[in-house]
Amino acid sequence: MANTYSQIYIQVVFAPEGRQNLIAPKHREELQRYMTGIVTHQKHKLIAIYCMPDHVHILVGFRPFMALSDLVREIKADSCNFINQQKWFPGTFNWQEGYGAFSYGHSQLGSIISYIRNQQSHHSRKTFEQEYLQFLKKFDVPYNPKYVFEINEQRSSDEPR
Repeated sequence: MANTYSQIYIQVVFAPEGRQNLIAPKHREELQRYMTGIVTHQKHKLIAIYCMPDHVHILVGFRPFMALSDLVREIKADSCNFINQQKWFPGTFNWQEGYGAFSYGHSQLGSIISYIRNQQSHHSRKTFEQEYLQFLKKFDVPYNPKYVFEINEQRSSDEPR
């Protein structure tokens, strides 16, 4: 539509099924490039991305001509197919159902870009679960802890969560 202007920045966070460590560091950059291509193909701007072994952070300059859920579905479906075609591990790769989406203003971009790019350092002090719950609280998102994470059932009951 003519004369429609927007400035929407959204950080999307999601994890492999069962929150398993399935994204090998040796494949991180290739997966990030592939996901960047998906976002670009959908006519949005990828600002920052970082794939940890057990989750992904993507900061998008979002254009409101499509629903965010449609963009995330495209990213997850296409990257899932890519990972399975590459046969990076035995079995079938899937992303966990759902995602977190958090909005930012233009003045916050520098700090959130830095935060995303420094995920390895950040996660030496905090687990993904702690980080994600902190986001939900910081952004005042109501949630039921029972449904926040699908934990890999192979974890032992006494393993820290």
